[in-house]
Amino acid sequence: MTKKTLQEIIDANPEAETFRFGDNAKLSAEILGLVRAGTKTATCEAMRAYTKEGDALPVVGRRDVALNWDGTPGVMIETVEVTTRRFDEMDEEFVAAMGEFRDLAQWRKIYRAYFARTGGVSDDLEVMCERFKVVEDYA
Repeated sequence: MTKKTLQEIIDANPEAETFRFGDNAKLSAEILGLVRAGTKTATCEAMRAYTKEGDALPVVGRRDVALNWDGTPGVMIETVEVTTRRFDEMDEEFVAAMGEFRDLAQWRKIYRAYFARTGGVSDDLEVMCERFKVVEDYA
């Protein structure tokens, strides 16, 4: 079986965005493992990442390609829900769907540090919350 190139995938799915989970190679690989295992079915990001110059906001029904850290295709996901909420409104149920955290307190600690590294954090920071399903695994 021949692996698909990223260009072949994008040519077949011209609406697809590409992105990486996490902000370093180790974290990216760990998160992709959780996605592949079906443990992670949700993710979030500060809304500030979705500006005219930034990433396109996820859209229900769109398929996007999560890349391995080296830029090769990892998995294709399909967005099934997009909501926004404030940082201080995150709940246990959504955090559980993210698959990476013991509980809401751990999520708050880790994401407070992540958002601080990537532009700042406050209790009223607007956060995009996405639920997705895997439609193809390129591993």
